[in-house]
Amino acid sequence: MAYNVLIVDDNKEIREVVNVLLSNEGYIVNEADNGAEAITKCEAQDLIILDIMMPGMDGFKTCRRIRELTNVPILFLTAKTLDQDKEDGFNSGGDDYLIKPFSYSELLSRVNALIRRFYVYRGKSNIEESNIIERNDLKVDQNSNRVWVGDEEVNLTEIEYRILQLLITNPKRVFSNKELYESIWDESYLYTANNTIMVHIRNLRKKLLVDPSNPKYIRTIWGKGYRFD
Repeated sequence: MAYNVLIVDDNKEIREVVNVLLSNEGYIVNEADNGAEAITKCEAQDLIILDIMMPGMDGFKTCRRIRELTNVPILFLTAKTLDQDKEDGFNSGGDDYLIKPFSYSELLSRVNALIRRFYVYRGKSNIEESNIIERNDLKVDQNSNRVWVGDEEVNLTEIEYRILQLLITNPKRVFSNKELYESIWDESYLYTANNTIMVHIRNLRKKLLVDPSNPKYIRTIWGKGYRFD
């Protein structure tokens, strides 16, 4: 199966380089040079590679708008290097973040991993028998990867859903940052990944309508990690 990848960058040379790289790997590549165009094309994609510094609508705003339409994986590819930029990327709904200049092998690795995780886990849930987990007013349907708080459906990114699924299916078990990262991201753990995990956990709590000062489901066990109560 050939997957569709949308490259969103106002720099034509960057789009051409990434297009050639991914096309040679068998991907069907589409391009957009601004956020508004990306929004019109996002629902037909299997992955979106998104720049941040673009005229008009920047990458963060574009990502938030895309998240209103689809949960397709989003990889930020940007020259912005600050930790706050990375945090803003995750807060806006991004799944991964890669800094320019980038190596071709690293970009391919990130693209392949995001698409593999998205389709492997979605495929698993499609073939499993009905498996709905309910905890108080929280309901997770593992067949459709859908989540509800009370009667309200919650729109999670793929990473957020996988964190919730891992924790809710292992209640009371404490997962260290290393265990979480290697289970969810399928990559070797580095200490710098702690902030990435923290941002995704915080976003997940917000979407579950949980008071950050008194987390209802996902508990922080200081010095050890996280657990689902």
